[in-house]
Amino acid sequence: MSVLHRLCILGSTGSIGVSTLDVVGRHPDRLSVYALTAHTRIEALAAQAATHHARVVVVPDDAARARFMAAWPSGQVLPEIRQGAQALADTAADPEVTAVMAAIVGAAGLPGALAAARAGKRVLLANKEALVAAGALFMGAVRTHGAQLLPIDSEHNAIFQCLPQTPDRSFAPAEPAPGVRRLLLTASGGPFRCTALSQLEHVTPDEACAHPNWRMGRKISVDSATMLNKGLEVIEAHWLFSMPVDRIQVVVHPQSVVHSMVEYDDGSVLAQLGQPDMRTPIAFGLGFPDRIHSGVGLLELTRLGHLDFEAPDLVRFPCLRLSLNALKQGQGACITLNAANEVAVEGFLNGRLRYTQIPAIIEQCLEDSAAGASTTPESLDEVLEIDSRTRRMAAQLCRQAA
Repeated sequence: MSVLHRLCILGSTGSIGVSTLDVVGRHPDRLSVYALTAHTRIEALAAQAATHHARVVVVPDDAARARFMAAWPSGQVLPEIRQGAQALADTAADPEVTAVMAAIVGAAGLPGALAAARAGKRVLLANKEALVAAGALFMGAVRTHGAQLLPIDSEHNAIFQCLPQTPDRSFAPAEPAPGVRRLLLTASGGPFRCTALSQLEHVTPDEACAHPNWRMGRKISVDSATMLNKGLEVIEAHWLFSMPVDRIQVVVHPQSVVHSMVEYDDGSVLAQLGQPDMRTPIAFGLGFPDRIHSGVGLLELTRLGHLDFEAPDLVRFPCLRLSLNALKQGQGACITLNAANEVAVEGFLNGRLRYTQIPAIIEQCLEDSAAGASTTPESLDEVLEIDSRTRRMAAQLCRQAA
């Protein structure tokens, strides 16, 4: 069989990138690596590029280029080394690329994901910020340029799988799928679901990153602990499936076996189940519409014994409340929410803030930016300006709090 996709993986050394390469390695007859990118883990990037015979790598600067060349195995053909933020976006739109895994964490991943959409690629979206910060702009690019948008977050991928499968299915619907009543997004509840509220201000970064079910990077692990991550996923679901916020419900499901559900008008509820392993949605996105092997083992339901569900506690998880309110306010508030959170989480991980100060920083930024909450940016520059302004505000608040 000829190669089905030539991949560009934006953020190949992160957890999603590593899992993507694991799936790619299982299908050499269908998948090949064209380009890999990394920002800090340059030696790991060199090892990946050598193993998977990448033709192009993208690094941030001269120092990273030197590190890459020093780590490159002698005797192997050196890939083309591109450099800088513009090179990253250009590579995502490269004519040689057929599919782009958008896995760079944070607002830094937005330009590459948007470039891929504008180039009409198959976009495997694992970057939340493309929709949280620029939902209207990004979905408009998908529609205008005929891109294929496949969500990789396990929850949105589950919903995608449970929605009606029609031959003319849109990858960027302008209205909810017919017959669908609600989207049910599941959440594990993270490591502090049962922790006494009085103890939360004392938790450490390592405790916050010790997710009970998923292996993830430190930033997204903290977001999962605060449930800010689930709030961002509600915003994503609104854009991905053109679903009003009052028809999206978050359900805490500690086992992380039911990845999400779709409820229909006739009362039927379709759920997608599986191991808590990101290779499942990644393989779905790479193989769609075919099902390809992911390396994930069998789901032994009889060993689980039971599956639990409960409503989220908005006192325990104020970041979820803030996220839902931001979506109701508008795109400007969503950009503020995301940028403030990134700064606050970095402060927590670096020991400058307490865990319970994360929502306080976010809420203050939202209050201070209320005048522009309903703003809908019409360009990437406008998105990045709001993002930058919020980061400066949040950084100042972090310094005061510390």
